[in-house]
Amino acid sequence: MLKSTVEPECTGQFSPLFIDYIRQQEKLVPFYHAYPTLENFKAVIENRHLEVSKRKVLSQALKAQYEGVDISESVAENIAALESEKTFTVTTGHQLNLFTGPLYFIYKIVSTINLAKQLGEAYPQYRFVPVYWMASEDHDFEEINYFRYEGNKYRWNTHQKGAVGDFALDASMEELLKEVSFVPDFFKEAYRKNTTLAGAVREYVNHLFGEKGLVIVDGHDQQLKELFVPIMKAELLEGKANDLVNAQTQKLEELGYKSQIFPREINFFYLDKGVRSRIVKNAGVYEVLDTEKTFTPEELTKLVAEEPTRFSPNVVLRPLYQECILPNVAYLGGPAEVAYWLQLKGVFDHYDIAYPMIMPRNFAMIKSVKAQRKASALALSDEQLFVDFEELKKDYVQSHAQSDLDLAEEKKALAAVFEQLGVDAAAIDPTLKPAAEAAKVRALKVLAHFGKKLRQGEERNMEVALRRLREVKEMLFPGGAPQERTCNFLEFYLANGHFIEELYGHFDPLDYRYIILVQDA
Repeated sequence: MLKSTVEPECTGQFSPLFIDYIRQQEKLVPFYHAYPTLENFKAVIENRHLEVSKRKVLSQALKAQYEGVDISESVAENIAALESEKTFTVTTGHQLNLFTGPLYFIYKIVSTINLAKQLGEAYPQYRFVPVYWMASEDHDFEEINYFRYEGNKYRWNTHQKGAVGDFALDASMEELLKEVSFVPDFFKEAYRKNTTLAGAVREYVNHLFGEKGLVIVDGHDQQLKELFVPIMKAELLEGKANDLVNAQTQKLEELGYKSQIFPREINFFYLDKGVRSRIVKNAGVYEVLDTEKTFTPEELTKLVAEEPTRFSPNVVLRPLYQECILPNVAYLGGPAEVAYWLQLKGVFDHYDIAYPMIMPRNFAMIKSVKAQRKASALALSDEQLFVDFEELKKDYVQSHAQSDLDLAEEKKALAAVFEQLGVDAAAIDPTLKPAAEAAKVRALKVLAHFGKKLRQGEERNMEVALRRLREVKEMLFPGGAPQERTCNFLEFYLANGHFIEELYGHFDPLDYRYIILVQDA
């Protein structure tokens, strides 16, 4: 593959907040402590402290989580190294998508691994461990129960409820595996060997990235949740995050940015087998929605201390939990993630938890040989690929038409005729001038209608070219969405087993331009 880049504004998929984060850092500095550059990491590293006792718990918990998984020497060394105060993590997180889900899941992890490598080269006195945080406690199964491959959608049909990481890999998964016979064996082994979705995801992600030392963390863990108990109790009883996030959000909105997350009085779910439901407070009693469970404050705090895994932080507190148990110096995410992390700094400050560098992952598009040929035949630039189809079609027809479709000269001449008629008529009878003006308006409408017919005729003559134009857009933006949010990596990996390895050479997590990768013929 060869690489070229396009500025983020060309893609049409970035929020104003994301653009400002890249382009106008000064405006948003109050919402994060430093702009992500290698030089600025120095202060973040020096100020990031995690107690040795917590580090030991983290390392022990990870060793238990990896039990039965064939790990590389790099992963084993990284897990052991987390006990050292000279070791830090670089983290990304994502849902437990089937067969990795959309391409950007791969991009997130490659960006994270590359950042850890760059930091290690810039600060050789420290060790930097790339981490993938599994969203095993998420309950939005509809977002992850499918993947797309070559235009087809493959779905896991199961009716299980609760935290998706606990979903059993039953006969319904076996049915899906038979349907997707084209997937590599390591996927089949991961889903057949393990009993839960979280176990399968750990298995296949480790297969894809283990040699690079990627450490996979499952936050749904008794030992790790115990480290979060003091904050869990404080939030359940006092609910400080709600006011703190709202205050930060108001400041962002005053700058013209929309909120990405909306806090609640209580930002925890209650977890049990088949259940992940919101906890609400009603007249001093804590209730679990959609169940008959209720707790007094005393009962709730007792349960937190004894069974912290019964409590799952929502999007407002999950980042805080993550940073409470990891010696983390950077978090890489997509546009929405970058935006909502900026709403959270007040919560971090309140609980005296170090706030990491917040960084956008790399964004990329892959131009297949077929897409290249079609785009080249149409003389489309990389920038034009990101233009809305209707606008692109209009511009293409305009630039390739045999005549001026705007009829600018004709309109100018026609207007001049009626304006002169108005002058001449006014000399005879002043009341005739408005009639001439009205006649001009009608005539110009007739001309505009003719221009529309002329454009339609040109479009018919360009039918083949416009069909190819639509095909190019559909290849790179399937269904109108960016390729990386729709296509699965298998569309490229099955044809090129070195696909992921090649991405490492093209992705620079500190370069925020959009990447276009061109397939070799």
